[in-house]
Amino acid sequence: MNNDTSPPTPPAKSSTLAGNYFVSNYPPFSFWSEEQRFEVDLALNSEPVPGAKLGVYHHIPFCRKRCHFCYFRVYTDKNAKDIQTYLDATITELKSLAERPLINGRKPHFVYFGGGTPSYLSAKQLAELTDKMKAVLPWDKAEEVAFECEPGTLNPGKLTAIKDIGVTRLSLGIENFDDHILEINGRAHRSGEVFTAYKRARAEKFAQINIDLIAGMLEETEANWQRNIEQTIALRPDSVTIYQMEVPYNTTIYKEMKAEGKLVAPVADWMTKRRWVKEAFAALESAGYSIVSGYTAVLDPKRTKFVYRDELWSGADLLGLGVASFSHAAGVHYQNLTEIEPYLAAVNAGEMPLKRAFRTSPEELMIREFILQMKLGRVQLGYFVEKFGVDIARRFASQLEHLSAEGLLQVTGGELRLTRDGLLCVDTLLHEFFLQQHRTSQIV
Repeated sequence: MNNDTSPPTPPAKSSTLAGNYFVSNYPPFSFWSEEQRFEVDLALNSEPVPGAKLGVYHHIPFCRKRCHFCYFRVYTDKNAKDIQTYLDATITELKSLAERPLINGRKPHFVYFGGGTPSYLSAKQLAELTDKMKAVLPWDKAEEVAFECEPGTLNPGKLTAIKDIGVTRLSLGIENFDDHILEINGRAHRSGEVFTAYKRARAEKFAQINIDLIAGMLEETEANWQRNIEQTIALRPDSVTIYQMEVPYNTTIYKEMKAEGKLVAPVADWMTKRRWVKEAFAALESAGYSIVSGYTAVLDPKRTKFVYRDELWSGADLLGLGVASFSHAAGVHYQNLTEIEPYLAAVNAGEMPLKRAFRTSPEELMIREFILQMKLGRVQLGYFVEKFGVDIARRFASQLEHLSAEGLLQVTGGELRLTRDGLLCVDTLLHEFFLQQHRTSQIV
């Protein structure tokens, strides 16, 4: 019998614990509230800021399977009629937004279809949906139309339909090339579908094909990760996006951890994941790629862009359509209702399907753009002087000095530049730049 009553050993500092580490916005979502929903009307009824770009995000919340690490709003039990009802509601939502002074007369500079799985839609559904969207808000001036795909959904007709609607960047959610890793992590596709889909996509001559990978998935090994790097380089996509595995609270992995009383997620620790991404970046650079953010390598920086990311991180207005989608309108963040039935009910009643909102102050807007642009690995100090009248080097002198002493960044020649080690852990560095009242909040 074990009579040891000492407390359990705390997790190692580098262990992967449950929660979100990825910083995608500021202030954190937990500060957004139902009480501020009235701010959305004020923002949409205002005039656009001169020079501000407009983007549209359309959330397609349908998938063949729910991945064990997925924390997005997705559904795997909807039939064709349910899907059509949802798509029709998003067009109703778009029509209502397009009439507002902030949007009326503007054309999107970028359009993004995310999910879920946008490629889950049929070719017919895609064509009808985008025709209706273009009739409301034409995107003939859009510099980028990005589209997320699950490889197993991409038959030849589907890819042709995606190309025909004007997609410029096709993003393949491969995550891993090993069938066992894909299966145990709950992915719907297998490696054979990956290679078939990639070959078909190349034949369609998309302007940009992006491959998504995740470092540190369940049962990932050193040998497997090296094969992922080798196979990615062999395919030679236009760009590669690599994320480090995290385990948010509303994932299958976390629910299993909680049931078993485990604190540490059964995935690689942070030191290992960062080393793997560092090795991938080094190999990609040797193969002719350039590292352009903490997650991204591109083959030709002059031709290959991420317009959605760059504009959104520079203050663009974004209309988020669909359940649980996020928007940014004239300095006001807001999120739609997060369940499909209430979302549909609100839209059909002629109401905005709002869940929560937050109006940012000028200082918060500045911090938001600064921390998001830090994820690019370089920040032009003159940009913040010109746009916000703020000298970043003086405003954050103590934080920058600390990170410089740690060998994570350098400030020279009017530019703040992260070292490679700083870039690989950039999301953990950003909290130092939060306002004090936002530093204690869990980012969820």
